[in-house]
Amino acid sequence: MNLISFGLIFTGVMLNAAAQILMKLGTNAIGHFEFSMENIMPIGMKFATEWHIITALFCYGISVVVWMLALSRVPVSIAFPMLSMAYVVTAVAAWQLLGESFNLTKMLGIGVIIFGVIILSRA
Repeated sequence: MNLISFGLIFTGVMLNAAAQILMKLGTNAIGHFEFSMENIMPIGMKFATEWHIITALFCYGISVVVWMLALSRVPVSIAFPMLSMAYVVTAVAAWQLLGESFNLTKMLGIGVIIFGVIILSRA
């Protein structure tokens, strides 16, 4: 895998991780909600006007374009497993930015993911 291909995959991973964190910030800003016929429009409007959600959707849109560029250069059997690095980035970002827990079990799981990605990248 060359540097451009790796850069595209890395960009896709980072955009996905950013989108997840932004989505969580957006749902935190909106608060707990229940879907029902009565509140579909009010909740929909909150989602449509919450800047974190809008930015997250923009990140997802850009990531799709970046991902298509990556797939045009790298076999899907190598590229797709690399997306698991988004879990690593998201878990660390959630710990740092959202105060979510980061315990030994998560660290071990992240280690396994990183080890797997290293093995796959050398294939």
